[in-house]
Amino acid sequence: MLFIWDLPQIVRKTLIEQFSNIPQVNFLFAKNYSKNSQELHKLIPEADVIVGWRPSSDLFKTAQKVKLYINPGTGVERIISLFRNVNKTRSNKVVLVNGHGHAYPCAQHAVAMLLTLLNKVIPHHNWMINGQWRKNDSDAATIPLKSRKIGLLGYGAINSWVHRFLAGFEVDFSAIRKNWDKQSEAPPTPIKKYNFSEFHEFLKEIDTLIIAAPLTSQTKSMIKLEELKILGHEGLLVNVGRGAIIDENSLYTALNENIIAGAAIDVLWNYSPQEDGMGKKFPFSYPFQDLSN
Repeated sequence: MLFIWDLPQIVRKTLIEQFSNIPQVNFLFAKNYSKNSQELHKLIPEADVIVGWRPSSDLFKTAQKVKLYINPGTGVERIISLFRNVNKTRSNKVVLVNGHGHAYPCAQHAVAMLLTLLNKVIPHHNWMINGQWRKNDSDAATIPLKSRKIGLLGYGAINSWVHRFLAGFEVDFSAIRKNWDKQSEAPPTPIKKYNFSEFHEFLKEIDTLIIAAPLTSQTKSMIKLEELKILGHEGLLVNVGRGAIIDENSLYTALNENIIAGAAIDVLWNYSPQEDGMGKKFPFSYPFQDLSN
């Protein structure tokens, strides 16, 4: 098993210890992980399993023995086409799998963003640094979390943790996942289960949407203005999945016209933005930074 990026020593040590009783597993680490590392290049043909980020097609020209490629993070949509093309030319196909090691901190981040949105932390912070003291509920009233109806779009590793974290807040849960047959663990509290074909019914049931789903042909732009109108004027949206799951113009319109109450977005639409005339880079096409919600 070859790691094609410089893994911290403490992680290397833990892996070796955890697999010490499985002699068939041999970890390959390079001392030099620079772009032109000859040492790493010599290790690639030996690997049956490769672990790493953003592989190139050239990697698989050298890695003729590899059968399994492990992407440490969840998102693999940017490399799926690469693996499809690679496997067209190989007799020994390469299986691509993703990891979920960041599910807990990502779920923690989603809940933190939801609470920040509910408690209006950002406007109060901005008022404080601008010397505007003693703002009240007429400016930004806290929205109680209790009794809200939480909708989990995607019920994999991340939103399973979100469910656990929010279970103590006296809220109701609904969730959508592609295949409920793959749900091996019982949820921490009762949950209404929906399929993607029931998306609008799901939205009618909830007022708080938390997205932790991959970007696929099914999920791309699945949330447009129509769906945001169903979520409603008290609706809140948190996205830690992929930006393109939500139509950008629709979300801006819904926030600007108060069609929904607010959104907390950790994933965006343009990860290579150009500088504007002020030297600033915004990873979106509409002035989200000017919105108050």
